[in-house]
Amino acid sequence: MTALAQAQCEACRADAPKVSDEELAELIREIPDWNIEVRGDHMELERVFLFRNFRHALAFTNAVGAIAEEVGHHPALLTEWGKVTVTWWSHEMRGLHRNDFIMAARTDQVASNAEGRK
Repeated sequence: MTALAQAQCEACRADAPKVSDEELAELIREIPDWNIEVRGDHMELERVFLFRNFRHALAFTNAVGAIAEEVGHHPALLTEWGKVTVTWWSHEMRGLHRNDFIMAARTDQVASNAEGRK
């Protein structure tokens, strides 16, 4: 388990500070398989996970949903046959918060144990 995945998520409000450029550069190195996507006026973290079939993709989606519920921070999840796209960003503040990087790292942990990964 990485240090980032073990970090605690904090309550996030609309006026919470977004990650700085320096923090962004540091944190993205800890989750190298994630991409930073700019959508409209904000950034998001996104990664595509590939699976052998829909059943495995759906099980992974549910596992990510479970860790999201534990902390009350939820991603966008697009589940398709053999593929799940996970997108993290802080909706309230319209951008990236440290919590998004923590949850991306935790998602990687879930993926490392997921059945049927390609």
